[in-house]
Amino acid sequence: MTIAVTKVRVEDKLYQNRYLVDSGRPHIIVRPHEKPSANLLALTYVCPAKCYELNDRGQVEITADGCMECGTCRILCEKGGDIEWNYPRGGFGVLFKFG
Repeated sequence: MTIAVTKVRVEDKLYQNRYLVDSGRPHIIVRPHEKPSANLLALTYVCPAKCYELNDRGQVEITADGCMECGTCRILCEKGGDIEWNYPRGGFGVLFKFG
């Protein structure tokens, strides 16, 4: 008996989700910083939606559009004061297609 295995990339699964942008009201804000903390830097690698990146001044920025609201950034950085995290307003944010 042969079982067919189909490999699916995470990026292909994420593409199925939709995100309704709440213009001018991001649910995550990176607080101003001269030098990013180790946890804030870690977000540039561990955020599954790749919302965090270093800018040309060496500071971490977020593009909250596409955020899956998984809580990774909240766990790593909210307690230390690196970010401000709130739930999106009703009807905005991620719209999961499967689940």
